[in-house]
Amino acid sequence: MNQKEITKYSKLNELSKPDGTVIFGGNDDQTIPLCELKQAFSLDFELYNRSFRNLSIKNSIAYYDTCIASLVPETILLHIGENDLENFTKNSADFDQKYRNLISHIKSQAPKCRIAIISQKNPENDAVIAKMNQHLKYIADSEQCEFGDISNKRVWNPKETMD
Repeated sequence: MNQKEITKYSKLNELSKPDGTVIFGGNDDQTIPLCELKQAFSLDFELYNRSFRNLSIKNSIAYYDTCIASLVPETILLHIGENDLENFTKNSADFDQKYRNLISHIKSQAPKCRIAIISQKNPENDAVIAKMNQHLKYIADSEQCEFGDISNKRVWNPKETMD
């Protein structure tokens, strides 16, 4: 676990309010501009980014317990898998079980929390990522979670989505 990130998030959590929305992801998610999102879409709820370099499904429960559980999120967006492609290829059943374990753990800690699983980006149509995304969709369906598909590269037009 990255102690520097944990220390940073622990200090931020002291200032945070419960019942917000938490983004729990990996490398790319760390740079999501939360303030701009809140302003652009007039979001009136707390939005926190608790994303980690090298996050894997294997260490996700430990990170959740250390940096997210105390926030008691109303919603959590899981964007985990980017660093699990090799392990997924070797043993997809183990990946699926660890993902289900994370979801079960979150539900046991925050029973009212809504969970959304976000697919992996796949602009090059990589077969392994496509298969992982199929598994993530199946996990979301079977665990009564929402699923957000961001696998295809699309040009985003904010004006079309602001209603």
